[in-house]
Amino acid sequence: MAYFDKVLIANRGEIAVRVARGLRELGISPVAVYSDADREALHVRVCDEAYHIGPAPSAESYLVMDRILEVAHRAGAQAIHPGFGFLSENAVFARAVTAAGLTWIGPPPGAIEAMGSKVLARETMIAAGVPVVPGTDALSDAAAALRAAREIGFPVLVKASAGGGGKGMRRVDDAESFVAAFDGARREAANAFGDDSVFLEKFVVKPKHVEIQLLSDTHGNHLHLLERDCSVQRRHQKVVEEAPCPVLRADVRARMGEVATRAAAAVDYVGAGTVEFLLDIDQNFYFLEMNTRLQVEHPVTEMITGVDLVEWQVRIAAGERISFAQGDISPNGCSIQCRIYAEDPAMNFMPSPGHIQYLATPSGPWVRDDSGVYSGATVPVHYDPMVSKLVVWGKDRATALRRMKRALGEYVVRGIHTNIAYHHAILDHPTFVAGTHDTQFLTRTHDELVAACEVQDAEVDDIALAVAAIASMQRDQDAAGSHAAPAGAMGNPWKLQGRFRRLAR
Repeated sequence: MAYFDKVLIANRGEIAVRVARGLRELGISPVAVYSDADREALHVRVCDEAYHIGPAPSAESYLVMDRILEVAHRAGAQAIHPGFGFLSENAVFARAVTAAGLTWIGPPPGAIEAMGSKVLARETMIAAGVPVVPGTDALSDAAAALRAAREIGFPVLVKASAGGGGKGMRRVDDAESFVAAFDGARREAANAFGDDSVFLEKFVVKPKHVEIQLLSDTHGNHLHLLERDCSVQRRHQKVVEEAPCPVLRADVRARMGEVATRAAAAVDYVGAGTVEFLLDIDQNFYFLEMNTRLQVEHPVTEMITGVDLVEWQVRIAAGERISFAQGDISPNGCSIQCRIYAEDPAMNFMPSPGHIQYLATPSGPWVRDDSGVYSGATVPVHYDPMVSKLVVWGKDRATALRRMKRALGEYVVRGIHTNIAYHHAILDHPTFVAGTHDTQFLTRTHDELVAACEVQDAEVDDIALAVAAIASMQRDQDAAGSHAAPAGAMGNPWKLQGRFRRLAR
């Protein structure tokens, strides 16, 4: 199979680095694009070529389709990989790529459109026999929507038809607060997506968010690569993901996978995609949405299946048939991913962009750190403040949990705030350890988890000052020709430094 000589990566940050690595392993030259804010970014450094595409704001750089296409031609690229976010689910861009004589490493524009509208996606899934949460078509009249909400039964969700990421979404628990929430969701949807249409869904109490990874080729093969549990969410944004789901029964996994592949076939899907479901406490599941791109959490699937999803995105785009069958896929161990962000949990998760003064990332057996930064780099204010995705694998969930705690303990970042201590608190919580957490887990435990972070951060600050003082004393003694350890209340500096490393989160 002949692949491409060059592929342009229409993205930035850790996913651009991840795609570049995958391309290199296929013997393909990766080409980067960058904005003013990303001139010194890691993805620029790891690619063979890099081209400037505009000012820092995304609307003037990473979202300018014509400029990206012009760079692709100038670089001599034969294909474009969109990563995730930005233009990855933009059917107009996908068509423009193919119209320009380039290969789009992603699903067909028709599939993107079918699943991009939440209302159209519901209709398509119902026609395909996929179970969906009870709900409505698009609504614009508050009075009619209230009548529909009463018929469905409270609580309900008001959701943006064209949306995602929690924007234009409101939970409503009673009729008295419905109209205000409905109007607020429409305004937010209009601001975020240029489309104020919304619809209603029954709110499933204490659900898990379980998604199925799909892989489809141009020869009509639709396979699923098992599930991921993405129930640890804050404001509908995933924080911790794992594979497989710790409570999913084998028979439900099989049915969920069959339904997901049926959904892919219904829209003639090609490439990597994900069907997301809500799983209730009785293990009934309902279609939520389909993401027509590579997911942020794809590494945990790679870790338990041994399938390189980026590699297969490229192979499928080049026309290759998937070389394995559904029966070849089974879960091997457990993988957990923590999203490391530059944000301050103690300040309501306020982003903490800035200069990274020092960075030490974890390593060791079965530890993977997908990062877009380095020591001395800057986390820009203009984009998602992700530092990295820390991923581990273990022979079982207990092993994976211990390994993730060890890896988080080795992760040291100075110059910016991070949510590393917050991840420690999550992994230590009995509900998460038991695997029974649901999508409201972080909402219910917010104060408890943040308090745990503050205790850890205070210990780290105290020990950091002690280590700095001891290091200064050691330098003074070395200058005087003495190598004896400093005596007194400070104790052994190397033991203290070891403790500092364990607590530096």
